[in-house]
Amino acid sequence: MQEEASYVCAACGEEIVVPVDPSAGAHQEYVEDCPVCCRPNVIRVDIDADGEAFVSASAEQDLD
Repeated sequence: MQEEASYVCAACGEEIVVPVDPSAGAHQEYVEDCPVCCRPNVIRVDIDADGEAFVSASAEQDLD
C-alpha cells in the first residue's frame, strides 16, 4: 500500500506530498490549502486494486 502521493498545486505549481488514507475509501475528494501559497485545492484521490494511489488537484472555485 502506498503511504504518500503528490499533486501539483493548481495556483502556484508546487509539488505537494500528501498522506494516503485507504480507510477513507477508494475514491476520495477533499479541500486542502496549499502549504506554499495557501490557496485551496480540491484534491481527488483514487486508489486502484493494487493499492496504488493517483492524486490530482484543481483550484477550488468561489461560490459567491
